[in-house]
Amino acid sequence: MRPGGRPCYAFHTCGVSLRASCCDEMGAAVIRAIRNFNLENRAEREISKMKPSPAPRHPSTKSLLREQTSSHPHIKGEIDRKDDKLLSLLKDVYVDSKDPVSSVQVKDAGIPQEAKEFRLPKGHHFDLNIENIPKGKISIVEALALLNNHKLYPDTWTAKKIAEEYHLEQKDVHALLKYFVTFEVKVFPPEGKKAIQSE
Repeated sequence: MRPGGRPCYAFHTCGVSLRASCCDEMGAAVIRAIRNFNLENRAEREISKMKPSPAPRHPSTKSLLREQTSSHPHIKGEIDRKDDKLLSLLKDVYVDSKDPVSSVQVKDAGIPQEAKEFRLPKGHHFDLNIENIPKGKISIVEALALLNNHKLYPDTWTAKKIAEEYHLEQKDVHALLKYFVTFEVKVFPPEGKKAIQSE
């Protein structure tokens, strides 16, 4: 139907009003005609194209093959012959395979996992959606805060206090303090100008 509700007689295949199924049939007919256009010539062209030749054999392989076929001429016939017995056996083969269950999944299923303990995050997390942190772990914000606290007040924020405060192993805290530092920004004045002393 046209937008005004009048029947459409643009297509003569559909004597009544235009229906979706009628248009689908016409569209399919058009697509089929385009797909089958010049089909025989296109098929002939594809068939007559040069087939890719196999990779050339190494000269030593060529000579060995020539030698074997000349000394054993029946081998060539054996290679080209189809073995009906093997073909019938191949038809009887039915392969039904399933992926094996990995050993990791089996181990996990057998051992009940211990419940993880969580703690609330410390400090300001700048509206990050961190609700709880597993014990023995820290967030990036907490890591930066504890490194900065240790740098500013090393007597107060010792490795032992940090380990107790954040529920960490003391050896991990020692490694953290030894190998990680926070950035320190230093601005060097251009030569000839005096540096402004910070108060």
